Amino acid sequence: MHWADVIAAELLSKSKKHRIATGISPSGHIHLGNLREMVTADAVRRALIDAGGEAEIIYIADDFDPLRRRYPFLPAEYENYVGMPLCKIPDPEGCHESYSEHFLQPFLESLDILGIPVILKRAHEMYEAGDYSDAIRLSLMKRDKIAEIIAEVTGREEIDDWYPFMPLCKSCGRINTTKVVSFDEKRIYYKCKCGDEGYVSYEGGGKLTWRLDWVSRWKILQITCEPFGKDHAAAGGSYDTGVRLAREIFNYEPPYPIPYEWVQLKGLGPMKSSKGIVIPVRQIIDIIPPEVVRYLFMRVKPERHIDFDPSATLELFEEFEEKFAEKDRSVQLSLVKEEDYSIPFKHIIIVGQIANWEMEKCIEILKRTGQKIDEKTKKELERKLNYAKMWVENYAPDRIKFKIVEKIEVEFSESERCFICEFAKTINESMSADEIHTSVYEVAKKVGIDASRAFQAIYKLTLNKNYGPRAGYFIKSLGVDWFKKRAEKICQG
Repeated sequence: MHWADVIAAELLSKSKKHRIATGISPSGHIHLGNLREMVTADAVRRALIDAGGEAEIIYIADDFDPLRRRYPFLPAEYENYVGMPLCKIPDPEGCHESYSEHFLQPFLESLDILGIPVILKRAHEMYEAGDYSDAIRLSLMKRDKIAEIIAEVTGREEIDDWYPFMPLCKSCGRINTTKVVSFDEKRIYYKCKCGDEGYVSYEGGGKLTWRLDWVSRWKILQITCEPFGKDHAAAGGSYDTGVRLAREIFNYEPPYPIPYEWVQLKGLGPMKSSKGIVIPVRQIIDIIPPEVVRYLFMRVKPERHIDFDPSATLELFEEFEEKFAEKDRSVQLSLVKEEDYSIPFKHIIIVGQIANWEMEKCIEILKRTGQKIDEKTKKELERKLNYAKMWVENYAPDRIKFKIVEKIEVEFSESERCFICEFAKTINESMSADEIHTSVYEVAKKVGIDASRAFQAIYKLTLNKNYGPRAGYFIKSLGVDWFKKRAEKICQG
């Protein structure tokens, strides 16, 4: 069974209906690492529905969190906003109504493209609407018991005047420099490091500290399942604390946990917005089709880390295409809508570069290589051609990139020239790509040249370099007659 089906079966043994929570703070580019949480949630949602259950995803945008520091991608003046809620800080590029919306909106667009339906909850709106008011009152009243639980689980003692609430200072606008002094039924009184003293209401006047905020939203939103990063799952971590707080303070059964490992960017380590080690989700889905992006996560269990190398996307495509043909469950859970996979992505990469990414020329080349072309394959080609172009231009390794040269600017040895001339005589338009490829070895042996040098001669003739795509398919795509005419330039020279 696929890991998502296993989780769904466990959840359905408890209830038919489920609400899966996800939450990401829009403090910077929401990246491929963050996306693992969303795709994991959606895999379980789909598996639950496939098994006859009901499920929906709640996405909480933690836009009431403070800006923790000025990140490397922010202008110097953003030092002035450190400690303020993300929803109350201006957009660094001036294109959205707030800092948080600047990073949230591209992510929401990405979820739509990836086929992940969510019920969006902005944290600041929930606080302002009073959704958290009862939880805040309860947390303030039971702060001693809460501090005791935190100490028992984490080993960390809270200070005597600690309260599990961060008031929003009316003077400086910060949320992490205030301290609760006292509270009553309607107001929470505070002091701020800026010197201000005053009070706030329970509706939007501040937010619960992280551990209490997380647990209280489980009850507020009736969450039954939640994927979260491995840091929260560590012994004595947020989830362990949350289990105790949920049961002993909020009288609510904690949701089914799905801890997941990090996505690491090859050579750079785990993706982190704060350090600028990211590939934004919106960027990656312009380069890789949504179903293949989803497959990156579906193919492995959540507890296994993922090493992502953008330059190795071709290998990911080839694996997806193989599993697509097998009707693998990971592929079923990855598809956003019905798609065709009759043209291998590596062929589109070769054909696209030969045709300079022109659709009609690509169709002509594909027909030449034996590809059946109908309206469905035209639609498939049109969709994938742009992805292939974007990948080649942005991430493809040099060994994949090539350009057909008009002028031959390299020297050929006598043995290379002899091979090219004999090879050009041997091949013809009726031969398949595999037959052409086999002929390279046969002719090389006949004229007494090493096969590797024979292939190099082919690439020197067409690309002015010593390497290129698989020769048989490459020559068939170029056209055997075209290759013969090119060979004449050195055979007659």
